[in-house]
Amino acid sequence: MDATVSIVCFKSKKLSNGEYPLMIRITQGKERAYKSLGLSVLDSLWNYNKEEPKRSHPNYEWLLKIVSQEKQKYLNLIFELRALGKSFTPQTLISKVEKKENKSDVDTYIRNIIELMINEKRLGNAKSYTHCYNSLKTFAVNLCIPFTDIDVAWLKRYERFLRERGNSDNTMGIRFRTLRAVYNKAIEDDIVDEKYYPFKKFKVSHFNKKTTKRAISKSEMAKVLALDLSNITTYYSPLLYLSKDLFVFSYLGCGINMIDMAYLTYSNIIDDRICFKRHKTGQGITFRLLPQTIEIINKYKNEGYSLSDYIFPILDKKFHITEIQQYDRIRKVTKGVNRNLKKIGSFLGLNIPLTTYVARHSFATVLKRSGVNVAIISEALGHTSLSTTQFYLDSFDNEQIDDAMKNLL
Repeated sequence: MDATVSIVCFKSKKLSNGEYPLMIRITQGKERAYKSLGLSVLDSLWNYNKEEPKRSHPNYEWLLKIVSQEKQKYLNLIFELRALGKSFTPQTLISKVEKKENKSDVDTYIRNIIELMINEKRLGNAKSYTHCYNSLKTFAVNLCIPFTDIDVAWLKRYERFLRERGNSDNTMGIRFRTLRAVYNKAIEDDIVDEKYYPFKKFKVSHFNKKTTKRAISKSEMAKVLALDLSNITTYYSPLLYLSKDLFVFSYLGCGINMIDMAYLTYSNIIDDRICFKRHKTGQGITFRLLPQTIEIINKYKNEGYSLSDYIFPILDKKFHITEIQQYDRIRKVTKGVNRNLKKIGSFLGLNIPLTTYVARHSFATVLKRSGVNVAIISEALGHTSLSTTQFYLDSFDNEQIDDAMKNLL
């Protein structure tokens, strides 16, 4: 059914200044919907037949341009929807135009995504999108552009910009994958037509490089486990000792990551097992505590502790209350831990700089070599991120994991 777009002087509502509001009216059959333009005119200065201001209006040219542009927005969208075979009502048409106006430029759209992620407490993703946004702003300066401006040539200029500033392929891959995700979401939200999608020709995959080895051997891990930290420094450094303990706990604790270790409380200890849900995915994880991990837990246990107390001295419930405060604290501690782990690795003469990620990868590598579902583990380790590895580990029962963990030492 055909729809018509009109600009009407809404005489049903007289304003205090004696003028009447101007409205967009969408008519489709018997259905009508109105949207205020935020403008008003005197009845005597409006041409009702032509749906435009009279020439006697003091701001005739300006007002005529505004109402014409507003009307054209709706006519263009009707044309697009008809071409795509999509149905609409007068009210949904108005909603779609409002949605485009609120999110249409790249700058506003990305900032809206980041704000939504923060509200949903997806702080890691929000941080990644913020880094991408800041990088794009540095490159383009003005991001208040339509998505159609981001074409293959634009992406190539952005790549050249990043390379000139010494960004690695991995970093560039992260930036472009984030931008691609933004563009895909904009298509889903009808902000930009799929025909303008530039990533069909500009392949993000060309940034994929084989990840540098991030696992150490069992014999090298034995050196870390046996290391007396007093041989490294003559003074006691709490963070140095915590760094080693967290590294060992991760390796012997099913590759648990820093965020999940930070949130562990004594309520997560059930019998002789750690049972928790991953902070990132909500997936349930459980593993048996070994004598070494029990010793580490006891080292940080305060007298009169409660089940709700954190196991490790990373977060403090008095100071780290909000998700953002907790995220920033964990990020800060992780940097300090990795800095100390590199000192440990250097002291031991290891070729790979130690990080908390190395503990996770080393655990997964030993698990692969232990013979537990080799095909699945090999597949999981085939990509550059260990995030999927944990997903595959969830498919094993506790007994399989417990047996595999006997191979860690």
